[in-house]
Amino acid sequence: MKPEIILSTQDMDRLEGLLSAPAARSRSDLDPLRAELDRADVRETEDMPDDVIMMNSRARFLEENTGREYELTLTYPRDASAETSHVSIFSPAGSALIGLATGQSIDWTTPDGKPIRLKVLAVKQAPATVQP
Repeated sequence: MKPEIILSTQDMDRLEGLLSAPAARSRSDLDPLRAELDRADVRETEDMPDDVIMMNSRARFLEENTGREYELTLTYPRDASAETSHVSIFSPAGSALIGLATGQSIDWTTPDGKPIRLKVLAVKQAPATVQP
């Protein structure tokens, strides 16, 4: 079972815009992101809790299986960078993390097929001016 997720109207509008662009419209690898957007509780941006992962948020995670902790920033595709731990919303990891709140966990399978459980430990919001 997937945890409940919350999205801001601003993130929803921007992500729907990206997904409707010709380059993304027919990409079936983006179906998991579309499914996340479909099931999200969408709220006005000013009503979003501070501890929810939004676009450009930096979050600290615990990999519950191993005890490993790390930080990731959820970004738009053009800003993704493995070197700086900036994860694209178009990646499987990015689409799995959007809308999660501090304390929530999600089961996820890594690209190499390893099942892991990630728990959100903390979320730091980015300035609201960052555009896709």
